[in-house]
Amino acid sequence: MVVQRTFAFIKPDAVERNLIGKIIGRFEEEGLKVVALRMIRMTRSQAEKLYSVHVGKPFYQELVDYVTSGPVVLMVLEGEGAVKRVREIIGATNPREAAPGTIRAEYGLDVTRNSIHAADSLENAVREMMIFFTPDDLVG
Repeated sequence: MVVQRTFAFIKPDAVERNLIGKIIGRFEEEGLKVVALRMIRMTRSQAEKLYSVHVGKPFYQELVDYVTSGPVVLMVLEGEGAVKRVREIIGATNPREAAPGTIRAEYGLDVTRNSIHAADSLENAVREMMIFFTPDDLVG
């Protein structure tokens, strides 16, 4: 399998509930390496770029409003098949439908406040990383 990098961020609900260490720890336990990490308050412009693939969908505005409502923890994770592995570790978008043991099943509150976002493809991972990190941030 090919070593990849992917993008994920811990959403405001999980930051507020002090779950940052537990969530990052789950990725590390699964053999993924954190290669970039940053806590920010996402701007509306950043959130709109991040979720541009959802423009026009009924949940778009709620999602943008939510991810800009408090601090988030951005991360770039690296490992074999990272995009797919991270998606498996976080579980389905709806915590009620997420497999037992996944991050969203354990910590998610609802479809919007589901504790974590992760890129769904390698192409989106690269696009999302570049919204928040420079190439210099990703060296190493």
